[in-house]
Amino acid sequence: MFVFILADDGKIFYVKYFERRDADFMNHETNQVGESPIRNKRWLIMTAVFIATFMTSVEVTIVTTALPSIISELHGLAFQSWIMSAYLLTTAITTPIYGKLADMMGRRNIFQWGVIVFTLGSLLSGLSPSILLLIISRALQGIGAGAVMPLTFTIIADNFSFKERANVLAFNNTAWGLSALVGPLIGGFLVDRLSWHWVFFVNVPLGIGVMLLVWFGYHEKVRLRKQLTIDWWGIVWLAVCLVGLLLAIQVLDRQPFLAVGLLLIAVISLWLLVRQERRFENPLLSPKMFHSATFSIQIITATVLSGVLIGYQVYFPIWLQSLYRVSATTAGLVVTSSSIMWLIASFLVGTLIAKYVPKWIAIVLIVVMLLGYVELVFAGSSFPVWAFYVIAMINGTGMGIVISMNTVLSQHLVPAGMVGSATSILTLGRSLGQTVMAGVYGAILNLVIRLNLHGGISFSQVNNVISSAHSQSVANSALVDPIVLTALHAVFTCVVVILVIVLLINWLDPNKKVIN
Repeated sequence: MFVFILADDGKIFYVKYFERRDADFMNHETNQVGESPIRNKRWLIMTAVFIATFMTSVEVTIVTTALPSIISELHGLAFQSWIMSAYLLTTAITTPIYGKLADMMGRRNIFQWGVIVFTLGSLLSGLSPSILLLIISRALQGIGAGAVMPLTFTIIADNFSFKERANVLAFNNTAWGLSALVGPLIGGFLVDRLSWHWVFFVNVPLGIGVMLLVWFGYHEKVRLRKQLTIDWWGIVWLAVCLVGLLLAIQVLDRQPFLAVGLLLIAVISLWLLVRQERRFENPLLSPKMFHSATFSIQIITATVLSGVLIGYQVYFPIWLQSLYRVSATTAGLVVTSSSIMWLIASFLVGTLIAKYVPKWIAIVLIVVMLLGYVELVFAGSSFPVWAFYVIAMINGTGMGIVISMNTVLSQHLVPAGMVGSATSILTLGRSLGQTVMAGVYGAILNLVIRLNLHGGISFSQVNNVISSAHSQSVANSALVDPIVLTALHAVFTCVVVILVIVLLINWLDPNKKVIN
């Protein structure tokens, strides 16, 4: 089957030829008519993508386990938040930049560059003798991850048809689920038996393996334009906007006036970015992608639901540990149950989008998730423990379907020359959704707790209750527990509000047909 994609001036700029022969599937791509076709080994590509997805996603869970040892050895308590923030910040800034470069220069080279930088950052992180060098090395890791994370989805889109893509993405999601399950175990083992340095060193052989697989299995021929124009001002304004936003979230609960100033800088930079992208001939974030209301809704939905995701991942365990006095391991199984259902449900996406209109799939599942959170807003101290697992499993099912659908559709609804940019925007949205809402939830929790302190109860006493260590008896628990419960109600009220907003946004989706 031949697929011709026409540019605005009527010239053919992208040709794909698909031929299925027994179990093998050969993908031939050319950037100009008349070039020789290129044969890719899809099993090698998928192995590389699977390992790369695992490598970048396990980075968060495995490092979290090692944080106490890192802080203790490097005397970095004052800067401990930056060990994670530096990685997330540079990942967020570089993600859309790499997406655009991948559309202009080819996926393979940018992906290889990202893997090399990530692997080098991992090696330097493990060798870091001080907290400052560790933070710098983590920022370098994030620069590499900014290329690897979105391009795994883009490479899948290039090598698999629309009908196959949902199942392939579901398979690749197992790497993410595996990292969530084994990351803490691997991190704990490495720290206990070796040292914290090895939580970074473990990525080095994985990175080398990915580089070799891509080198031998993934080939493409890209003819660069004679004049490769880069949207430097777009990059600058995007970076200033994201840095301002993420730094504002970091200081929101401690320095609110500074946070407001940083948010103002972020808003002004966003306005300058939009103006730049409308005027520039080859923009970093093309406004043409957002001409499709359905595409825009996929991005918004994935962003908001990622914010909901971080809500139950963080605050379900806090609720169970602080009010029900269960162990950290038992509370952590809530998140595990959600991850398992996410993986299972994502395999249903291909069948669902082939039969039903996307907006109705999203609306039904969001309503079901919403009902669970409404229960939490009114839940008392006798609310059963098993109900948290049920709500988490429902969330995992709903998000596994909806966010996977958002990914597939966002790639399908743009021209082939913009698939990399579209994927990077969705990946950026998911990262921002989690990062921003984590800060918002934390600010709400702390604010409500401070407003409800009474009876001689101090903030430090409430902090001790929320701690996962219950080796010592909690004094005045009859007074402290209602304060914590009220704060958690406020957090999940926020979740309900944003779910209602995203429900209304999906209701406004003008598309009323099955997309194929």
